[in-house]
Amino acid sequence: MTTIQEIEQAITRLSPEDRLALSSWIAEYNAQLWDGQFEKDVATGKLNWLVEEARAENRAGRCTDRC
Repeated sequence: MTTIQEIEQAITRLSPEDRLALSSWIAEYNAQLWDGQFEKDVATGKLNWLVEEARAENRAGRCTDRC
Protein backbone atom coordinates (compact mmCIF):
# COMPACT_ATOMS: atom_id res chain seq x y z
CA MET A 1 0.00 0.00 0.00
CA THR A 2 1.23 3.45 -0.89
CA THR A 3 1.52 5.88 1.98
CA ILE A 4 0.73 9.57 1.91
CA GLN A 5 4.43 10.31 2.31
CA GLU A 6 5.25 8.21 -0.77
CA ILE A 7 2.56 9.99 -2.76
CA GLU A 8 3.86 13.38 -1.63
CA GLN A 9 7.41 12.44 -2.66
CA ALA A 10 6.18 11.21 -6.04
CA ILE A 11 4.33 14.49 -6.61
CA THR A 12 7.52 16.47 -6.03
CA ARG A 13 9.11 14.53 -8.91
CA LEU A 14 6.34 15.34 -11.39
CA SER A 15 6.81 17.79 -14.22
CA PRO A 16 4.91 21.07 -13.94
CA GLU A 17 2.48 19.83 -16.61
CA ASP A 18 1.83 16.59 -14.75
CA ARG A 19 1.37 18.45 -11.45
CA LEU A 20 -1.21 20.67 -13.13
CA ALA A 21 -3.00 17.63 -14.57
CA LEU A 22 -2.99 15.94 -11.16
CA SER A 23 -4.27 19.10 -9.49
CA SER A 24 -7.11 19.34 -12.01
CA TRP A 25 -7.98 15.67 -11.51
CA ILE A 26 -8.08 16.08 -7.72
CA ALA A 27 -10.29 19.17 -8.01
CA GLU A 28 -12.72 17.32 -10.29
CA TYR A 29 -12.69 14.24 -8.05
CA ASN A 30 -13.43 16.36 -4.97
CA ALA A 31 -16.25 18.13 -6.81
CA GLN A 32 -17.80 14.78 -7.72
CA LEU A 33 -17.56 13.62 -4.11
CA TRP A 34 -19.16 16.86 -2.89
CA ASP A 35 -21.96 16.58 -5.46
CA GLY A 36 -22.63 13.00 -4.40
CA GLN A 37 -22.77 13.93 -0.72
CA PHE A 38 -25.05 16.88 -1.47
CA GLU A 39 -27.43 14.69 -3.46
CA LYS A 40 -27.46 12.14 -0.65
CA ASP A 41 -28.16 14.84 1.94
CA VAL A 42 -31.03 16.21 -0.15
CA ALA A 43 -32.50 12.74 -0.73
CA THR A 44 -32.41 11.89 2.97
CA GLY A 45 -33.91 15.22 4.07
CA LYS A 46 -30.79 16.36 5.88
CA LEU A 47 -31.11 19.82 4.31
CA ASN A 48 -34.85 20.25 4.80
CA TRP A 49 -34.19 22.75 7.57
CA LEU A 50 -32.74 25.12 4.96
CA VAL A 51 -35.94 24.99 2.93
CA GLU A 52 -38.03 25.64 6.01
CA GLU A 53 -35.80 28.52 7.06
CA ALA A 54 -36.05 30.10 3.61
CA ARG A 55 -39.84 29.70 3.58
CA ALA A 56 -40.08 31.32 7.02
CA GLU A 57 -37.94 34.24 5.87
CA ASN A 58 -40.15 34.63 2.81
CA ARG A 59 -43.36 34.53 4.87
CA ALA A 60 -41.89 37.17 7.18
CA GLY A 61 -41.27 39.43 4.19
CA ARG A 62 -37.50 39.37 4.50
CA CYS A 63 -36.88 38.06 0.98
CA THR A 64 -36.63 39.94 -2.29
CA ASP A 65 -36.14 38.85 -5.86
CA ARG A 66 -32.94 40.89 -6.12
CA CYS A 67 -29.61 39.15 -6.48
